[in-house]
Amino acid sequence: MKCGTENRLVITADDFGAAQEINEAVEAAHRFGILRSASLMVNGRAAADAIGRARALPGLHVGLHLALTEAKPVLPPERIPDLVDERGRLRRDLARLGLEIACRPAVRRQLRDEIAAQFDAYAQTGLALDHVDVHQHFHLHPIVARETISMGRQYGMRALRVPAEPGWLLLRLEGRPSRGTAAFLRPFAAALRRQARRAELASTDAVFGLRWSGAFTPRRMTLLLANLPQGTIEIYTHPAIRDRFPGAAPGYRYREEFDALRAPAVITALQRCGFALGGYGQLTAADEQPSGLATPL
Repeated sequence: MKCGTENRLVITADDFGAAQEINEAVEAAHRFGILRSASLMVNGRAAADAIGRARALPGLHVGLHLALTEAKPVLPPERIPDLVDERGRLRRDLARLGLEIACRPAVRRQLRDEIAAQFDAYAQTGLALDHVDVHQHFHLHPIVARETISMGRQYGMRALRVPAEPGWLLLRLEGRPSRGTAAFLRPFAAALRRQARRAELASTDAVFGLRWSGAFTPRRMTLLLANLPQGTIEIYTHPAIRDRFPGAAPGYRYREEFDALRAPAVITALQRCGFALGGYGQLTAADEQPSGLATPL
């Protein structure tokens, strides 16, 4: 599909700060590849290292990866007892947690407190807040979205990821229909987009990374870049310098996702497409030009 100067692209690495292996990949993919954006987990075990790297990379657009599930909380567990499991970590039973958030005011108060604590921790880094997204897209829950937007605006949030992935394009590229989960999430993504618009938050027209999460190979990245729909697009990835490390998601092909951000064929595909590459904060900049790309590793 032919690209024009009105087309803008955000390529993001999620889980920045979750592990040293991820941080190293983010820095290398930014310096020597196509990565221009990263989402910081302020409650990640390597958050301090990620913050130090981000301060040394002024061209990296950093936002908050709000982690409300399957992570260490910022607040002491005793302050948010309904959000944590017996180990003091944020819960992983999303369906039941979502129901409790909807039905129990006490759980909503704890959720609001943890969201505020993570925004405050990000503010303490001194980094500009380019965007906000949420671990496991938990903000597709309308109450989580409402609390995230309400708190985020107090901290200067101007952009929010709306994980709406065009299944028709992936079907055309790989010939397989989207999984049932993707179809189930579409109305929630549409509702989230309406919430973001009412709050005057920037979002992209489409997001890619849901179906290929943990498996965004160089071949897939090259294929997608050659067939992007026009408009504003985000591609999010999960790079790391190796596949196995403490906290790694089972089955994730982290190293291949790292390669997908720096392979010569990928860089060539991006240059040929001509999308203006940057962060969320530049989506509406009329005079933005495609960023220069470094030599691949």
